[in-house]
Formats: sequence, structure tokens, C-alpha cells
Amino acid sequence: MKKTAVFLATALLVTLFSVAAFAAEGDVAAALDTSSNIAIAAGIGMAIAIFGPGLAQGIAIYGSTTGIARNPEAAGTIRVTMIIGLALIESLAIYALVVELLLLFAFPYSEQITKVLG
Repeated sequence: MKKTAVFLATALLVTLFSVAAFAAEGDVAAALDTSSNIAIAAGIGMAIAIFGPGLAQGIAIYGSTTGIARNPEAAGTIRVTMIIGLALIESLAIYALVVELLLLFAFPYSEQITKVLG
């Protein structure tokens, strides 16, 4: 089932992006420059990068609430451990955001940087 879902998602993405490539002519092809490709890649990358931490946070909350329900006396320890874990998980999403922002805002100046550096 999982392999089928991955295959269908891949086929859908390939189909969606190939339409734009085959339909591009003349002025439209000139409009699809590197900056627009970077913007598309940054958006897709951020969506993929947020999926993991979001899933991990859901699993962490589920585990902690289950643990607190089974052993209410250990609620304080479980809660502190959960908050620390959630902070570490959220840091992964922040790192992904930093990379995406670097792609969006630092890459357009790469030509000027290469001229200055030689």
C-alpha cells in the first residue's frame, strides 16, 4: 500500500511539472528562469521539511499523553521531557526554514558574489 501511494504521488508530481516544461515556448520559456525554479524548489523543500517534524511532534504528544494517562504520578517528569523533545524537533523545522530563506534571498546575489570574488 505504501509503495503504491509513493508511486502515485511521484507520478502526479512528474505529470504536473512536465506539463509546464512541454508547454513553454518563446517568452514563457524566458520567464522560467533560475529565480522562479529556486522559488518552486524552496516551497517544495519547505513542505517536505515540515512534514517530518509535524509527524514527530504528533507522535511525541501521543506518547506523552498516553504515558501520563497510565501513570499520572509521573506527569511532571513526562511533561518536562516532552517539552524538551518538542523544542529539539522544532529546531529541525527552523533549520529547514533558514535553508529555504538562504535559497530565496542569497542565491539571487550569487552572480554579484562571484564577480567580486573573481
